[in-house]
Amino acid sequence: MLNKTIVKLAIPMAVGALALTGCGGDSGSGGDVYKIAFQGPLSGDNVQLGQNMENGIKLAIDQANASDELDFEIEYLPVDDQGLPDKATTAAQKAIDDTDVVAVIGPAFSGPADTAAEVYGAVGLAAVSSSATRPDLTTKGYETFLRAVPNDSAQGAGMAKFLAGKVGAKKVVVVDDKTDYGIGLADVAEKDLKAAGVSVVRQSVPQKTPDYSAAAKNVLKNSPDALVYAGYYQDAGPFATKLKEAGFDGVAMSGDGTNDAQFIELAGDASDGWYLTCPCTDATKEDATKKFAADYEKEFKQAPGTYSAESYDVANMIVEEIEKLHAEGGVEREALMEALRGVKYKGLTKEFSFDDKGEFTNQTIYMYQVKGDAIEYQGNIDELAG
Repeated sequence: MLNKTIVKLAIPMAVGALALTGCGGDSGSGGDVYKIAFQGPLSGDNVQLGQNMENGIKLAIDQANASDELDFEIEYLPVDDQGLPDKATTAAQKAIDDTDVVAVIGPAFSGPADTAAEVYGAVGLAAVSSSATRPDLTTKGYETFLRAVPNDSAQGAGMAKFLAGKVGAKKVVVVDDKTDYGIGLADVAEKDLKAAGVSVVRQSVPQKTPDYSAAAKNVLKNSPDALVYAGYYQDAGPFATKLKEAGFDGVAMSGDGTNDAQFIELAGDASDGWYLTCPCTDATKEDATKKFAADYEKEFKQAPGTYSAESYDVANMIVEEIEKLHAEGGVEREALMEALRGVKYKGLTKEFSFDDKGEFTNQTIYMYQVKGDAIEYQGNIDELAG
């Protein structure tokens, strides 16, 4: 929940800074500099998800600067919120106070997005999230928040369609991790499973539970055909381990917060067979993203991860709009915000556009499955569910 006291202190500082300049600074070599910030978990328990996105953004910026097509320079500014709502305002203020920052990619997680969006809105600074999926984020009147990813209404609906249709589950236990993201995803999955005639048992297990043995036993005592875990890989790993130890043999499914190789690292063979949904494609499998994937691996010595390609697309979309405004005389935060609201951008992963509330207009969800020591791309969840 947004801390109103902090916001009241933060906004006047930001407005004062904004008044100094509304466009890029000087690079020191006669050219303009515009900065794109990324707000996300660059330390803490779920740092890998943040690094996936950060690397995609940095690659886009580096390629844009190296293209010789720009008569200005793009710089990158990281602002770390550790994926935590109580760190979000401080992180946002760092981006706001740097007057060369003309747009922010993020916040990455739904809780920090809910906290920081009002702060960004107060100074007209666009916050374009490539990964914050809680459905209500675009219903709260945040003036500069844009969601460049399908929300959990689509992801939860996909889970329900697959489990009810393809799996034929009659009873599902839905577990959330008590975070904003987990509760939002679990709420949608529960609602849509019930609408499909599936019996649902809802449980909550908070993040960083020291021992998931009791949680696993609570699942088994309901004798479900399937489980949906709405949370992040840091907790899904030990939970999966305890579920296997307790003898769970149903279908296990989680969302984009778990869709990372760290889940396998933490759970070992207990992760085998888990289904993972994501509003993101596998950049190594789709023809449109294979060159990006090769460039990414060359630069960072690892394959792109969850939301790497989507974040790359969002960064390039912002650069393109900066280029248009720069040609007209300069880039101000509010002008860039308005340009992004009306954008129609063909990225590598999808076409980007937003409705009047800042909601992403493309709601396609994809399925993955853990097989051995790898997460394998399965395809469009609607097609898989039949």
